Amino acid sequence: MSDVILKVKNISKQYRLGLVSSGTVSHDLKRWWYKLRGKDDPFLKIGEINNSSTKGSSSYVWALRDINFELHRGEVLGIIGKNGAGKSTLLKILSRVTSPTTGEIKTRGKIASLLEVGTGFHPEMTGLENIYLNGAILGMTKKEIASKIDEIIEFSGCQRYINTPVKRYSSGMRVRLAFAVAAHLEPDILVVDEVLAVGDAEFQKKAVGKMKDISKGDGRTVLFVSHNMAAVKSLCTRGLVLENGEITYEGRPSDAVAYYLNGNSESLNHYNFGDSKKNERLKLHGITIFAKGKRKETNLDEYDELTIETKITIYPTENNLHLTYVLKDETGLSLFTITNANSDVPLEVGDCYLRCYLPEGFLNIGTYFLDIYIIENSKNTIFHQPDIMSFSIQEGERPLGAWLGKEPGFIKPDFNWTKARF
Repeated sequence: MSDVILKVKNISKQYRLGLVSSGTVSHDLKRWWYKLRGKDDPFLKIGEINNSSTKGSSSYVWALRDINFELHRGEVLGIIGKNGAGKSTLLKILSRVTSPTTGEIKTRGKIASLLEVGTGFHPEMTGLENIYLNGAILGMTKKEIASKIDEIIEFSGCQRYINTPVKRYSSGMRVRLAFAVAAHLEPDILVVDEVLAVGDAEFQKKAVGKMKDISKGDGRTVLFVSHNMAAVKSLCTRGLVLENGEITYEGRPSDAVAYYLNGNSESLNHYNFGDSKKNERLKLHGITIFAKGKRKETNLDEYDELTIETKITIYPTENNLHLTYVLKDETGLSLFTITNANSDVPLEVGDCYLRCYLPEGFLNIGTYFLDIYIIENSKNTIFHQPDIMSFSIQEGERPLGAWLGKEPGFIKPDFNWTKARF
C-alpha cells in the first residue's frame, strides 16, 4: 500500500551463547562451505527459544524468531514484553545497529534512533558540542542543526549547562538532551527504546507530548518500547507483545497491555495454581472473580456485585495466617488492599473457599490486577506473587440517553447523603 512506510518480513536473529561469532573455526568454515555451495546456513536449523529463565541444551539461541508486521505513515507502534523478550534486539535491527540472521526490512524514509541514554555523546565535550556531534551521527547536516539549535536547547531544559562538559550531567539531563536532538531531527521513523524512564515526570510528559506531535501533527511514524503501560496506552495507536523472541499478540494498545499484564491467563477471571504452589505449610488451588447471580465465566460489568474467591488448603502445622490482595490499575498503581486479617473469617486448618465481596457498582470500568500475599502473624510474608491475575470491568447497561463512557476515578462508592435546612 502507498502509505506503508516500514515492512518487516520474517526477521529472525540467532546468537551463540557466551562466544563471539560462531565460536569455533570449524563452525565458521562449515558456514562458508555451505554458503559457497548455495545452501542454507546449517546452524539455522538448530537453536532454542529465547527464555533466559530456563537452562537449555543448545549453545545457539533465537533472540527473535519470524517477526512480521507493517507500519503505516503516522502510526505509533508500542512494543511491550518482559526483559529479554527481544524488544531491544528488534529495534537495533530496525536501526541497522545489527543485522538480522534471516528476513528483510523495507523502509521508505529516514530512521532516527534513541536506543540508549547518551549514545553518541562524548563526555569531555560540552552539551552544545554534543548536539552537533549527535545530530551528525543521526544524519543531520550542520546547517540543519544550526537552524534548530535554539529549539533543541529549549526543549531539553539544559540551557544553563549547555556549555558544560556532558560528563558533569546527570543521567536525566543526558537523556533530555539526547531525546531533544532525536525528536528535532524530523525523521520519517523515530525509534525510541526504554530511555524515558530515566527522565523525571515533567520531562516524560513533555516527551510523550512531543511524540504525539510527531505522529499526529507531522504524520511521522514512531516505534516505542516502554514498560510504562500508561504511556503505551496514551501514545500508541497499535500494540505488539513480544515473548521469548516471538510475537504473541498484536492489536489495540489497551488490549495488548491487558494481554501482557494478564500473563496469558488460562480462562476468564480465573487463575489455577495447579501443583506449583504447594509446600509443607499450605496449598493454593485457584482464584476466581465472578458476579453475583451470574455464571463464573461471564464478563463483569460496572453494576455487578463481585466475589473474589480463593480456594486454599491450610495444613495442621499452621496458624495465624491471613490472606491479602493488593488491587492495582493498568499502570501498576496500587489502589487499595483487601485482607481478612481484621475480619471474623480467619484462615483455619483444612480446605476452604475464602470469599470477599465487593459492593455492587464499586469498581469503575477498566482492567485491574491482583497481587497475592500470605502473611504470618501480621508481619512475615511466607508467599507473594505479583500480577497473579487480571480482570476487566466493562460498561453496563445504561438508560437510553445516559452518558456513555468511563467516569473519572477507579472506584464508585455509593455514599450516604442527607439534606438539612439552614
